[in-house]
Order: sequence, then structure tokens, then C-alpha cells
Amino acid sequence: MQGLRVLIPVICGSTLTISGLIAPLRADTRSDFAPAIIVNEQAITHYEIEQRTLFFEVLGTPGNPNKEARRALIDERLKSATYENAGILVTPEQIIDGQTEFASRANMTADEFIQILNERGINQHTFEQFVRDGIGWRTFIQRRFLRRAQPTPTEVNRAMADDGGVGGVRVLLSEIFLPFSDQTIDTVRAQAEQLSQIISISEFSEAARRYSVATSADFGGRLDWMQLSEQPPALRPQILSLAVGEVTTPIILQNAIAVIQLRGIKEDVSIDRAASAVEFVTYEVTQSLGESALNHAQNIASRVDTCDDLFGEAQDHPEDSLERHTLSLQDIPHDIAQELAVLDEEEIAVKHPLTSASPTRLIMLCGRTAAPNDDAEREDIANALFQQRLNAFSTSYIDQLRANARIIEYD
Repeated sequence: MQGLRVLIPVICGSTLTISGLIAPLRADTRSDFAPAIIVNEQAITHYEIEQRTLFFEVLGTPGNPNKEARRALIDERLKSATYENAGILVTPEQIIDGQTEFASRANMTADEFIQILNERGINQHTFEQFVRDGIGWRTFIQRRFLRRAQPTPTEVNRAMADDGGVGGVRVLLSEIFLPFSDQTIDTVRAQAEQLSQIISISEFSEAARRYSVATSADFGGRLDWMQLSEQPPALRPQILSLAVGEVTTPIILQNAIAVIQLRGIKEDVSIDRAASAVEFVTYEVTQSLGESALNHAQNIASRVDTCDDLFGEAQDHPEDSLERHTLSLQDIPHDIAQELAVLDEEEIAVKHPLTSASPTRLIMLCGRTAAPNDDAEREDIANALFQQRLNAFSTSYIDQLRANARIIEYD
């Protein structure tokens, strides 16, 4: 097995490398199992750190493997205590599935991957605990932040409008690039995390002049307006999830860590509306509690702000009374198209019945998007936005746990 290398892709686009040149580590002395770190009264032993160091060396984790191992184990103690206190239990079946998925990134079975780890002196429990804590923490974050992380239809529409051909989303960004080496990655990452908390455009600009190695540093990190499509695909959901003035979480590149601030965002007015699709909701309203259907519809219109609000209004009515549509302009019925033509996003119109036999309808414009995008692409973009926000919530939450924890390191 000498010289074996296996490449495993990871989210940030780098690779994990399994090297066959790592000597097994023995743990046959009592001191190996003495506490090296205490995290809120929970011990992390020297043996655990040595095992995780080997594991990270096998995976080719950036930075100093020993420092990364210590940091990861501290975070995992905090994570496991949090998800277990929330009543989340990770089943053996989930761990097996997680190991299988992880090994598949190297085109291997879980058993093949575990065999390689064993040959490098890595106990199977190290891999199991790594997978267990990953699953437990993701489950906790999803449950806690599910509603807040879900993108709205308008946000998905904005992302889908980034078609690069007929206009789309334009963004005004500022950037900071911080170089790092194996010896400095911990310090640089901590600095990047501090910079990611900046909410002032002037403060970010000052930091760019002081710390950034990018050519834009002379201009305070400020870039000109550009199409969102010019940004790497993996970065677009991060940018779209920002409010003006907010900064991305640190983005680890090959030799630098980047943070990006959003200074402005707008849609090109040059979009060809004839090639667009429109998302809208129609709601057939009936009379209620002595109100006429028309009065009832007007009252609903006065208290809803978004398309999603209409679903709450319709929850006790027949399921087919409210429908959400995404149609090309040529496919929208003429009478509805006339109403939509004068509406802005999240505006609502009450369509008066032409005859007593016709229903009173509310029509609400949810947004516009490029017609070529289909349901599958819409789902992909929504998932990308959702995962990006969950990652941001996860990073923020563990930072808070770490700041409040009692951590003692003995060496």
C-alpha cells in the first residue's frame, strides 16, 4: 500500500489526499490517555488528538494537522453536548450511511476506507465519532434554523435571474484577501472571522487597505459593478444571501482566505421580459362572516405582505382555491396578465367579478425569473441558498459556544 493516494473532493473545491507514507501511531502508555484539554468538564486525551492528527494528515486537511485536530475536537465536544442536550440521537444506521457517503467521495466502500485507516494506525472509532458528530450537529442546526434558512420565492427568483445572457443580477462588492501558510493559518483564519463580522462599509474599506494583498486594496477593496454570473458558482449563493453591508463567512482558497462584502445589488432593467417567466398566486375568495366576497378579499389584501402570507389566509379553505403559478408571459391568461403588468413584486390586486357567477380573486405577483430555468434548476438554487445559510448559522453558533465555554489546555 506504500505510496497510495486517494483524492476526495470537498465542498470548498479543494481535495483531500490519503497518503501511504504515514507511520502508525501506538497508544500503549497511560499518558496517552491523560487529559490534554478540558472542555466544560469533558476531557480530550492525548490519544484522541494523536488519532485525529493522523486522520487529518490522511485526508490532507489544510494547515497544521495537530492544531486543526485540537480545534476540531474542542468544537466537537461543544457540538455533541449541544445536540445531545437537544435530544438528538445518532443511530448506528445513520453512522453507517454517513461512512458510506464519505468513502464514496474517494470511489471506495466504507470497508475499504476503514481498512486503509487501520493500516495507517487509525482506530475505527475515530472515523465513527467524526461522522457521528457531523450528523448530530447538522441535524441540530437544521431543526433550530430551518425556518430562518429557507429562502423566499423572491430570493430564489433573484438568483435565477442571474442568467448572464439577457441581463440578470448585478452586484457591487468589496474584497479582502489574506495570505496564509501552514504556520499562520490559525491566526489568519481568526482574523478573517473577525473581519466577517464587519457591517460598516467604511470599516471594511479601511481593513482592506490595511490587510488585503489583492490589487484592489489601494481602493479599499472596492470593485466596480459586475454581473453576478462573473463570480464563481460556489460563491453566488453566499453573495445572494447577504444584505447590503454584510460580509461572507471566510472563504478558504489555496493560499489565501477571502471575505467579500456586498455594497449594492440590483437587477438589470435590460432584461427581455418577453423571454421571462412570472411567478404569481391566485386566490378565489368567498364571503365570510357576513362580509361579501369582495369586502373579504379587500380585507385580506390589506393585511398580507408576501405571497407566503396568502397560504396562511387560505389554510381553512378548499385546497384548490389558492394556486401558485410560474408561467411564461404568453401562457398567462390575458385577464390575469393585465393585472400582473401593473404590479411590482409582492403587490396584490383584487380582481372584481365580471358576473355574479364569476369568483372574486386575489392576484399577487411573487416575482419574475428567466424562462429557461426549470423546476429542477429552481430547486437546486433554493437548496444552495438554504445550505449556505445553514453553514453561516452553524459557524456563528459554534463561535458563540466556544466563546462561552470553559476550555483548559494543558500543553
